[in-house]
Amino acid sequence: MPVDPSIQVLLDSLAASDAPELSDQSVEEARAMMALLTLVDGEPEPVDDVTTRTLPGPAGDIPVRVYRNHGDGPLPVLVWYHGGGWVIGDLESGDPTARKLANRTGAVVVSVDYRLAPEHPYPAAVDDCWAALEWVAAHAGEIGGDPARLAVGGDSAGGNLSAVVALLAAQAGGPALRHQLLVYPVVDLTLSHPSIESNGEGHLLTKKAMEWFVDHYLGDTDPKDPRISPLYADDLSGVAPATIYTAEFDPLRDEGAAYAERLADARVECEHRCFDGMIHGFFGMGTITPVALEAVDAASARLRSSFS
Repeated sequence: MPVDPSIQVLLDSLAASDAPELSDQSVEEARAMMALLTLVDGEPEPVDDVTTRTLPGPAGDIPVRVYRNHGDGPLPVLVWYHGGGWVIGDLESGDPTARKLANRTGAVVVSVDYRLAPEHPYPAAVDDCWAALEWVAAHAGEIGGDPARLAVGGDSAGGNLSAVVALLAAQAGGPALRHQLLVYPVVDLTLSHPSIESNGEGHLLTKKAMEWFVDHYLGDTDPKDPRISPLYADDLSGVAPATIYTAEFDPLRDEGAAYAERLADARVECEHRCFDGMIHGFFGMGTITPVALEAVDAASARLRSSFS
């Protein structure tokens, strides 16, 4: 099917604006652009309690934002990692989605502001995300959470980091995770799947943008390291059950599908859904397409089921 008409309007508007390709922008310009794109998710939903604080990390304090609705506790906990190619994005860009997930899952959502490249290339983001997960597992009670009902999730680069920490948790024998929610995740930084080419232009996220992100994040590091590209892990058995969402016109579509197949081969429970007519980033396009809220609702239902 073609690109969803409402999303095509956005793409046409961006094309008409003659805005520079992401790969032609400075890091600062790209971060400002990310802040503007956050506006397409609509007004942030109210949550009873939203608190910004820090957690101890390997290179200093890690800022996090904790979302919690009133209710009988302790509540399940979702550790959320925002997208942005490991280079852009922050607590503000992740705020609308974190609020939706807190409201729909009944969980405490901990959104993690991990260090970004190129100032802090790999493995800084992985180290921060792992440290945040370990802290939440050990101190969930301090934020009204239940460490026995813990999940991770993220979109795009955040999906990559979620998959990586889920793999690390399985290898380390904990923290025990109920679920991993991977929304159009990057799981193969070799950028070698067919959809990188077939969807590489004209659909918001481009092949050139992915190359720009990967270059800032990795430099000369081997992209087949499983802590970078979990698709190349020798053994995925024992990782948390997964929900993987991909989009028909996303350059990352095929690698997400490939990761779902690897999980299934490892006998890991995994639900993979490819959203027809959608592009990368649709999960946060609440003002543009009703499919965005449909996807958030479906993901939240999967998380609620994993917590029960």
